[in-house]
Amino acid sequence: MKRLSFDRKIQAIAALAALPGTALALALLWTGNFELRTRWTLTVVIVVFWLACSAALRQKLVLPLQTMANLLSAMRENDFSIRGRVGRRDDPLGEVLIEINALTETLHEQRLGALEATALLRKVMEEIDVAIFAFDSEGKLKLTNRAGERLLGQPEPRLLGRSAAELSLEESLTLDAPRVIEASFPGGSGRWEVRPSQFRQGGLPHRLLVIADVSRPLREEERQAWQRLIRVLGHELNNSLAPIQSIAGSLSKTAAADPLPADWREDMRQGLSVIASRADALSRFTGGYARLARLPEPRRRTLEIGEIVARIAALETRVPVAVAGGPSAAVSADPDQLEQLLINLLRNAADAALETGGGVAILWRRLRGNSPRVEVRVEDEGPGLSSTTNLFVPFFTTKPGGSGIGLVLSRQIAEAHGGTLTLQNRSGARGAVARLSLPVAAAETARSEPA
Repeated sequence: MKRLSFDRKIQAIAALAALPGTALALALLWTGNFELRTRWTLTVVIVVFWLACSAALRQKLVLPLQTMANLLSAMRENDFSIRGRVGRRDDPLGEVLIEINALTETLHEQRLGALEATALLRKVMEEIDVAIFAFDSEGKLKLTNRAGERLLGQPEPRLLGRSAAELSLEESLTLDAPRVIEASFPGGSGRWEVRPSQFRQGGLPHRLLVIADVSRPLREEERQAWQRLIRVLGHELNNSLAPIQSIAGSLSKTAAADPLPADWREDMRQGLSVIASRADALSRFTGGYARLARLPEPRRRTLEIGEIVARIAALETRVPVAVAGGPSAAVSADPDQLEQLLINLLRNAADAALETGGGVAILWRRLRGNSPRVEVRVEDEGPGLSSTTNLFVPFFTTKPGGSGIGLVLSRQIAEAHGGTLTLQNRSGARGAVARLSLPVAAAETARSEPA
């Protein structure tokens, strides 16, 4: 029995099940008073009927199994067009066929969705202006897009199957993190952002390389920055040079008069005084620009945020400054630069509060997360911000005699320390709030982590 196939086993079991009845019928036949011819005829009929019933039972059971095997084989071959003849719900074999048909329909819909998603992905890859390269586990190129073809200057059929070294991409592929590099490719040279990553397909590791041209965006950003800077510089220079030119022309006419007016000395003194004042303002302006352009690298040391805030708050005497306080927290920062940043924020808040007769409050808190931070808030009860568009534009100011570099310098200091600086109107109250976020010192982070 062990060597027989499943259908042969079913037929053998059916034959064995009917064997006692068949043997009994034959025994009664051969022991009765029947003619010899009748006995042999009936014996043949009984035996043939016995074997035919066993074969019919085998066929009745095997046919549905073969049908289900054919349906499953078609699904394995991704052919979802074949369906089994649906039986009744109260029939076990019918329920099996119904479930197989439902599974086939589900797989067909999923297959269609996957094909549509793949087609969309390929269309996006073809149209995107970023070079994409996929390498298999052996380092051979398996996929690229049109931007990749343009970058390497060859069509895809000539690129596929070649190694990263042959395509001069080995150095970019082995980078451990995204990076902007200067490089030359057959399709162009300049600054490129290189992003290597990994993915798995078929259980094997593959490498994905994305190369984007950042030269044009950087040039556009640089052009816009120069335009903003030249616009502000031109405005400031015109404000200083226009009165100097006008007064110089008036003094020249006065000096050329013959005879000289009686009050020419007073006119000369006043005119030269105005010229000296405007020249001094222009000198302060250029000095502020030089200071902004030459911010030194921070010399870090561990500072307790509460101590430095209390020290800065004591310097402002024009308006009441409330130090609301917060939890103990240490940051790694340059004390001089951090003090300058907080002084700028406190001075701006005090200037705003003086307009309305309000006060200023300083408080801080710890922000938890993957990278713990300390947030210092400087809140004022002034009139608020009419517009936040030009807050951090160099040399832009709405204060009479302002330099327009305080907030820009403050944000530079914050970013040099790995932090951020934002300024916005308070929610639900009058005035504005400046938020300075700085990373917690490494020792403080380690101490706060649970053991």
